[in-house]
Amino acid sequence: MSDRHLRVGRSSRRRFVADTLHALRLLGPLSRLRHALAGDLCIVAYHRVLDVDDEDAFDFDLDLVSASRTGFRAQMRLLRERFNPVRFADVAAALDGGPPLPPRAVIVTFDDGYDDNYRCAFPILRELGVPAMFFVSTGHIESGLAYAYDWFVHMLLTVPVQNLRIDELDLDIDLPETRVQRRLLGAAVLDRMKAVPAEVQGAVIARLEVQWNIPRARGHADCRPMSWDQLREMHAAGMEVGSHGVWHHMLARLDDASMRAEVIASRQAIGAALGAPCEVISYPVGGFDAYDGQVLAAVREAGYALGCSYVSGTNRLPPAEPFALRRLAVERHMDEAWFAALVGLPEAFSYPSRRRVG
Repeated sequence: MSDRHLRVGRSSRRRFVADTLHALRLLGPLSRLRHALAGDLCIVAYHRVLDVDDEDAFDFDLDLVSASRTGFRAQMRLLRERFNPVRFADVAAALDGGPPLPPRAVIVTFDDGYDDNYRCAFPILRELGVPAMFFVSTGHIESGLAYAYDWFVHMLLTVPVQNLRIDELDLDIDLPETRVQRRLLGAAVLDRMKAVPAEVQGAVIARLEVQWNIPRARGHADCRPMSWDQLREMHAAGMEVGSHGVWHHMLARLDDASMRAEVIASRQAIGAALGAPCEVISYPVGGFDAYDGQVLAAVREAGYALGCSYVSGTNRLPPAEPFALRRLAVERHMDEAWFAALVGLPEAFSYPSRRRVG
């Protein structure tokens, strides 16, 4: 059985248990007891907030759509009512001897920098008074180029050819006919691709753009990054902006000089654009193989105060490793009860992070 089929089965069980606890009115009391005992920090992670009316007609990665507008509003209202949303600045201050974080502290984060963060998520956050951190890849903000991994999925979904050949992955297969099957294939190929050096990943995608005549420079309304003007507006309204590298490269898959350039240049670009120092970084892809001791050392030396992974979990206070904070991923199929269970009882309702082999 595939990882995806196992995940779907676990998703159904998690939803059922969460809905049952919610119906029995046990979710709230169990959550309050758990957080009173743990006293930890929860960081929830989103990519995109977007209304996808017809999934079959959506030409990009559906797994990056974390919530609809309606779902996101309900989630933020729940955090506002049952938890204490804080900023990374509050965490840094607490670690530096300032006021401690309130009980049931939670931080809302976004990775990549899609423009729906501004169009769809930001108005809801501002309305409800919930702060959030937006980790952006500065090369995309400055160029307007679509994100490479998502563009790869877009190409697979729209290209009329029948074969996919990637010599670097020893891959030569016929493309399936249905979009559902092509999405599954795209996820599997990307997973394999993330095990090779970042420059190889980039070269493969760039070559397919030329081979299939689907260049990222063409752009697409459904896969656009935010602009600096939008980020300045959000920052002025109390949102935080952090680094997600320059080109969304897996930092641990780069040579040392390239990795340090990504870490330093992205921090400098954000500081110059916003007129405020960039204090926090989120490692692109963010799993166990996306950062290592060399990356953590470079981040400290570059002047960051905190760093986020995409490894599932919460964070004891003070954290054992402030440059590898764990997060809880939010996904579009989570209903309100499951989201409440995710942040209320994360050990039982989050997905365990796996280690990629390769």
